[in-house]
Amino acid sequence: MADLSDAKAALHDYLRESREDLVWKLDGLSEREVRLPRTATGNNLLGVIKHCLNVEAAYFGPTFGREFPTPDELVPLAAYDDDPQADWYAREDETKDGLLDLYRRVGAFADQTIDELPLDAPGQVSWWRPGRQAVTLQRIIIHVTCDLARHAGHADIMREQHDAAVGVRRGNSNLPDDYDWPAYVSKLTKLADRFA
Repeated sequence: MADLSDAKAALHDYLRESREDLVWKLDGLSEREVRLPRTATGNNLLGVIKHCLNVEAAYFGPTFGREFPTPDELVPLAAYDDDPQADWYAREDETKDGLLDLYRRVGAFADQTIDELPLDAPGQVSWWRPGRQAVTLQRIIIHVTCDLARHAGHADIMREQHDAAVGVRRGNSNLPDDYDWPAYVSKLTKLADRFA
């Protein structure tokens, strides 16, 4: 954990942790398992990864006048005109390993932007509403960390639905050991049923 008295280091650390927690949710799963829709709107684990890597590449790249070294690997803004969900699923020619590798490279790119710029570095988010496009690096780190944490939560639930694998991060489930989960679920169901 970073020194919390150093605001930039602390913010950067939380961003990295959110990224790592999200990637960890795909550990041990097959290509099919990471692609399989888990919600009524098609959310899937690999799609969340693809979305988040594109989010980081955009916010820590063009926002601050930088371009990812291989932009053709990212979803171009024009693709959303044809398919608003273009970054929420892996195409047939994309793989779990390939997208995880791309996310690692995007993470290094984002980390480099953060390392090189001060927190008050100005940026422009071209896809935000006019009048709200001016940002600072600090605002973008917070914005992206919140976005990744939200999607890590989605991934938590999708993974738990798949194989009951839970945990806040590797080596820390943040849940009580030896807990009777079926009894707990039954208890909550009975409580809910009182309001039927």
